[in-house]
Amino acid sequence: MLTIHTADEGGAVAVEGARVVGVGTLADLEQRFPGARLRRWPGVLGPARVHEGPLPDAPSPRERIHAVLKSGATAVLAEHVDSPELRSAADRNGVMILPNPRPPALVDQARADLAVFDEAGTCIATVCGGRLLYRRR
Repeated sequence: MLTIHTADEGGAVAVEGARVVGVGTLADLEQRFPGARLRRWPGVLGPARVHEGPLPDAPSPRERIHAVLKSGATAVLAEHVDSPELRSAADRNGVMILPNPRPPALVDQARADLAVFDEAGTCIATVCGGRLLYRRR
């Protein structure tokens, strides 16, 4: 399903499946993609982060990966994925395991990894590979 994500601050991103299909203003994307579902978020919309340090401590690998998503990250560095169970939890959720850090970006045809942050920098929502995997209640 084609979805346009937009926030109070920043532009908008059109996502279809796991890919970004448009980046720009909300008006431009609504014109390009009439009938697309619209998700409005409070805060600032941008690319998801790469979690570069040790993964958060939690009782299970699944909860450690959830904590990464809750921070607005959709990728972790391989050096911090220290068990098969943790690698499996990352794979199940679509969290990328990277050999090196990379700058986050939202560009056409890239994987749809984006996050929304409030004015204090707290993550409100994380979209990983086009799927909404975290939303603050």
